[in-house]
Amino acid sequence: MADQTYAYIIVGGGLAGASAVEGIRERDKSGSVLLLGAEKHLPYDRPPLSKKLWFGKKKVEDIFLHDQSFYDQNGATVETGVTVMSLDVNQKTITTDNNKTYRYQKLLLATSGVPRRLSVPGGGLEGICYYRTLDDYLRLRAESKEGKSAIVIGGGFIGSEIAAALHTNKVKVTMIFPDPYLVNRIFPESLGRALQDQYRSRGITVLANEKPASFRKKNGRFVTRIESGKEIESDMVIAGIGIAPSLDLPRKAGLQTANGIIVDEYLQASLPGIYAAGDIAFFPYQALGKQVRVEHWDNALNQGKWAGRNMAGAHEPYTYMPYFFSDLFEFGYEAVGDVNAELETFADWQKENETGVIYYLNNGKVRGAMMCNVWDKVEAARKLIQKGERMTKENLRGFIR
Repeated sequence: MADQTYAYIIVGGGLAGASAVEGIRERDKSGSVLLLGAEKHLPYDRPPLSKKLWFGKKKVEDIFLHDQSFYDQNGATVETGVTVMSLDVNQKTITTDNNKTYRYQKLLLATSGVPRRLSVPGGGLEGICYYRTLDDYLRLRAESKEGKSAIVIGGGFIGSEIAAALHTNKVKVTMIFPDPYLVNRIFPESLGRALQDQYRSRGITVLANEKPASFRKKNGRFVTRIESGKEIESDMVIAGIGIAPSLDLPRKAGLQTANGIIVDEYLQASLPGIYAAGDIAFFPYQALGKQVRVEHWDNALNQGKWAGRNMAGAHEPYTYMPYFFSDLFEFGYEAVGDVNAELETFADWQKENETGVIYYLNNGKVRGAMMCNVWDKVEAARKLIQKGERMTKENLRGFIR
């Protein structure tokens, strides 16, 4: 017997879940809504955790998407600090870790993912921060005093942003990652190496082509041994090596999964009445003509709302092209489409490795674009990608400025 029945249940208290409440209410003003979040906080924005909060551009209270009154006014019940343990698709019920069972008419899974762990001796030591949540930020910020030292594992988005944030707060930073240069999955080599040189010139130690071999504690500090044999002591160890989508629940329930929960163009999963959105959704990216999973803020914001509208009967295909952004010291960018360094790249620089547009091409067609210190051009890049026309480098030179 279910404790209560809801017209809509949203599992996941992040941006996609909160946006789904908005989407539902655009179409259905009265259907009952339950939002369940595993964290103890109301839904909040994640990008400031590695960006603006560290630079004094935002305060913690500014990152919450809505206050409690928004959910109250929209007739949405929110339960925080709750994990869904099981999903019965035949009975249309979910059961939580506090032994409550709820029945749904429509269900949205927006559970995002969990940080990937370091599978080396000591990778589970208490105090190693697998950076992901507001609580992680609060703890790390409290520990990040001037003169402290930190090892940052990972040279992708999060690792690069955290290293910059810690350095700006006068922490001595050492970066360790297995790739030859920073953000190598996205940046062409010349840009990645130029950025890496900037990090080093600021006093950040960058150990590229390296991996941690083990961690141990010594006199209250961490000792990180890297594969080349060197040992480095630090006050903190922060790992930013990506997330893995949370797929245990949908898999046990019998939903089709791949690199995420497989959904159609309406964000509906393989079983009726169940939808997925945000970091966990493996969806058809229409402009690129392939199924993808996107771990970015703009996708969670729009996909969550789209899923909410479709749960409430809109039946609208998700055609939106999400963008993403980052700030690494003075270097900032916005990007859209397939920005994969394995594609052919053409950099139309106004100022070498600082200001310009990087195009990512496949068979002469633009699949993605990164605007480096060039702003308000995302829509122009979207239109270029959607056209799908073959472009020469001469055609592209100066195309987006």
